[in-house]
Amino acid sequence: MAWFLGIGITGVVLLALALVLDGVLEGVLDGALDGVLDGWLSLPVVAGFLAATGFGGVLATGVTGAGPALAAGCGALCGVGTAWLTYRLGRALMSDRSALAPRGEDLVGSSGSVVTPIPDGGFGEVLLQLVGQPVKFAARSAGPVARGAEVWVESAPSATSVVVRPVR
Repeated sequence: MAWFLGIGITGVVLLALALVLDGVLEGVLDGALDGVLDGWLSLPVVAGFLAATGFGGVLATGVTGAGPALAAGCGALCGVGTAWLTYRLGRALMSDRSALAPRGEDLVGSSGSVVTPIPDGGFGEVLLQLVGQPVKFAARSAGPVARGAEVWVESAPSATSVVVRPVR
């Protein structure tokens, strides 16, 4: 029973370390077996397997009075189930794409105002609304634009700059 407790406690300690050392074991066998083990050797999955195996063995020994071999089998069965659930939950959380982050293309067609004048052939700054929040962007224009002028966004060449034209 002491061995099973040690294995279970080791799993719990590894699970605590998984919060600090996120993603460490994924890189150890990166590309092994053509990616078959991707995700299965993550620290949370291994920790869940060890903890459930250890504590499952303790329960099997304490409740049923099973011998070490039967207790190890029961613990391993619990460990595999827990590892599978941990793997599936991790994949579900990592693939959740319900809320997309705003991109530069979302700014095209929006209007804003010039904060820093845009010189001919140079950069100025404009204040635009991005997902309801005011955000300053570096701005270029075909011609000079004065401070306070209203502009429309024609394109977003980078994440922090836009090409604008004055509203007339």
